[in-house]
Amino acid sequence: MIRALAALLAATALAFAVEPIPAEAHGPSRQKVTKTVEINAPADKVWKMIGDFQNMGWHPAVEKTEGSGGNGPGAIRTLTLKGGGQIHETLTKYNAEGHSLSYEITDVDVKVLPVKNYSSTISVEGEGGKSVLKWKGAFYRGYMNNDPPPELNDEAAVKAVSGVYEGGLAAVKKAAEAGG
Repeated sequence: MIRALAALLAATALAFAVEPIPAEAHGPSRQKVTKTVEINAPADKVWKMIGDFQNMGWHPAVEKTEGSGGNGPGAIRTLTLKGGGQIHETLTKYNAEGHSLSYEITDVDVKVLPVKNYSSTISVEGEGGKSVLKWKGAFYRGYMNNDPPPELNDEAAVKAVSGVYEGGLAAVKKAAEAGG
């Protein structure tokens, strides 16, 4: 009886000592996009153009910005896009002296922008008469489960956010260098 119990215990110990089978990864990975542009204008001038959270009229895709709370953390805004669609955002950090602001998207239809859990920072650094405008964001694709449709996969999310950033940065550069 003792021998049988010892054999059972040994077999049980071996069963638990076996290397576990690794689980396959599932769900999306957080994606990141960073875009920059060098602008032949001082940082203060560029910041004056983009530094008001309540006015995103500098972006060519934005038809109208409505919001409340000014530039204080917790301020909200709704971006109405040309061609339809809205994006609702909340300001999380604002540093006028450091020329940066951070915000989160609180609500957006994935048909408008195929992302979930999006956060972003826009900042301006300058030296003399030149500046670098940087826009960086982190987000998940629009479809949070496995096997997303092509329009909601990681590549679609990265492509969409990259397009938003590139369009905005190019518009600010053009306006700032033209005297805007």
